[in-house]
Amino acid sequence: MTVLLILVMFLAFVGLDFLVREASRRLRAKRELEARKAVLETSVRLDFTDEAKSLKRVEVPNPKARILAVDDEAVILDSFRRILVLEGYNVDTVETGQEALGLVQRHDYDFVFTDLKMPTMDGLDVVKAVKHLRPDVDVVVITGYGTIETAVETLQQGACEYVQKPFTAEELAEFARKLLIKRQARLEAQQEPVVRIVTPALAEAIPGNEFCVPGGAFISQGHAWARIEPGGQIRIGIDDFARKALGPIDEVVAPEHGHTVKRGEVLFTLKHGADQIHFNAPLSGRVLKNNDELKGDTSPLSQSPYDRGWICTLQASNLAGELTGLRIGKPVVAWYQDEIKRLRKTGEATSGTVGWADLEHEFIQAQPEQVGV
Repeated sequence: MTVLLILVMFLAFVGLDFLVREASRRLRAKRELEARKAVLETSVRLDFTDEAKSLKRVEVPNPKARILAVDDEAVILDSFRRILVLEGYNVDTVETGQEALGLVQRHDYDFVFTDLKMPTMDGLDVVKAVKHLRPDVDVVVITGYGTIETAVETLQQGACEYVQKPFTAEELAEFARKLLIKRQARLEAQQEPVVRIVTPALAEAIPGNEFCVPGGAFISQGHAWARIEPGGQIRIGIDDFARKALGPIDEVVAPEHGHTVKRGEVLFTLKHGADQIHFNAPLSGRVLKNNDELKGDTSPLSQSPYDRGWICTLQASNLAGELTGLRIGKPVVAWYQDEIKRLRKTGEATSGTVGWADLEHEFIQAQPEQVGV
């Protein structure tokens, strides 16, 4: 009875805590929306003619992105401001392509939305000019039903996407959200990969957009690590690159106890659904022990690859002769950065995803090389 009472009280506490948090979140969202509405009503009446004759600007606190929209129809621009400002974006609007280009040269925008059919300077010219002036800005073409084919042609000139009018508030808000996600992913991919040397336990705390290598452990060309334990045995697992490239893992097929393996031969296999991938032994030796904790629960592989997620231990048969074929310390960091860049390029060639078969061929089953230590 006491246990049941404690359970009921715990569930009630959890439920109350959730309701309080949800109410707080909704109240905060409501306040932010009201603040954006107030800014929207005030900003559109300000005078920005010193920058562009038709310019209307609305800036909100902590914007998600800064957008410039150009269209010769004032009603379309009114819709852009009303919808996107309430969604948390800074929005500038102008009615001519010439004004837009002048602003692009003076301000940092994340996105430029341009109508396709405009007098004097059409959307195609705006796309070309913006990408020439600011290649880092994402340009979106606004098009009507009858000009979709022409809008598609603008993609060849550097536009990243097109949006068809008329649109609902929900459609434009969702469109902008997806654009922002794609832009953030692309900018992140262009950054130099962050690789840190950490202790085995600290790998669990590394952010998902960073990579780590274990201090004191050796890394093979096939992304398996090997660490010499105090008793002389070699503990082996998969590295951080492999765990992040592979994603979810359903099963670990570990080697048999007492099995003898040569360096470069398959030591263990990982499975996910119908996919499987083979990891080679970083060193030659005899299998002493497998990590039984991975049977039925492979989460330590993704949570703690250098500590709780080890796979097996070996008694090395040629340790001194084979260590020169592995990396350790700073050489691993430089190699990791090259591998991450290569993985990103492979992903770009396959629409953002790299299958297990490609990972095995391009990275995991790479031929061993003499790299020094």
